[in-house]
Amino acid sequence: MAEESFQEKTEKATPRRREEARKKGQVARSREVSAVLVMLTGFITLYACHTYVYHSIRGMMVYFLRQAADVEINRATIGALGLTAVQYLGLIAGPILLAVFLMAFLANYLQVGFVLSTENLEPKLSKINPWSGLKRIFSIQAVMELFKSLAKIAIVGYMAYRTVKGEMPRVLPLMDAEIGQILGYVSMVSFKIFLNTCLVMLILAALDYAFQRWEFERKIRMTKQEIKEEFKQTEGDPLIKSRIRSIQREMARRRMMAAVPKADVVITNPTHLAVALQYRGGEADAPEVVAKGAGLIAEKIKEIAMENNVPLVEDKPLAQILYKTVEIGQMIPPNLYQAVAEILAYVYRLKNKAFAAG
Repeated sequence: MAEESFQEKTEKATPRRREEARKKGQVARSREVSAVLVMLTGFITLYACHTYVYHSIRGMMVYFLRQAADVEINRATIGALGLTAVQYLGLIAGPILLAVFLMAFLANYLQVGFVLSTENLEPKLSKINPWSGLKRIFSIQAVMELFKSLAKIAIVGYMAYRTVKGEMPRVLPLMDAEIGQILGYVSMVSFKIFLNTCLVMLILAALDYAFQRWEFERKIRMTKQEIKEEFKQTEGDPLIKSRIRSIQREMARRRMMAAVPKADVVITNPTHLAVALQYRGGEADAPEVVAKGAGLIAEKIKEIAMENNVPLVEDKPLAQILYKTVEIGQMIPPNLYQAVAEILAYVYRLKNKAFAAG
């Protein structure tokens, strides 16, 4: 079933899905990268501080050898010597441990940034379920981790064997060498083993990081249905949004039609366009477009205008310009003042004649 679900999940994860996975602590992290960087940091720090470490260990040994001859062993002196030993060990190992700790933090940060998730700390019954535990032990992930551990052991063993085998011709002459020469030679061989091992481990870490990235992307893939559901949650249901827009358009159209009886004139195309203008002298600097439309809406505007004795004036160029450039609720631009003023003057003359005749 799990394999089938992965086959269905063909779509790349959305940013929201990635953020949710991150909050749960699910990120593409390679332990091998952190391990090899920590190992290199520890070795480099030890190499850089080897003189300091050597003198510190030598000083500690000299101190305790002197104390062994001069100090009477009892409960008080044992406590004091133990505290001194802890202080010496702290001074010796402190710089190395600090460097290793900082690199462990940095290696994790470089891979995934700062991730703080408490979900893994929450108590879950599945964690104490024996069956769930067995499934984790015998899962593909556990097998992969076992394989990587065995591979690392094999690599370290092979590198040690290969290096020591190459150094065998130089071992016999050391039988008569001084202790300092022997220690120096052993240090050199150890360094070669470590260096060769680290080079191979770096390659393995890079491969493991690439695998972890691929595995992470595979796990967070989504089905097309999941993407649709997420879109509904974030953007809203498209059908509902379409219905809302339709209702809003209908309400706006009704408000527009309600403003037509108040218009001073309706300029027409004559058949395809209709633009209703209203001029409120003293309240506005220019006439305002209170309604406009094309096709059936234009016919409706003209019908309402005739029912309410609003004059219809045919001016095809002006109607087209007003329809294309001026939105409902906006005043006409200055370049149309002259043309509209002439039409309004004509309309007012007609109204005055009708009033005089009445």
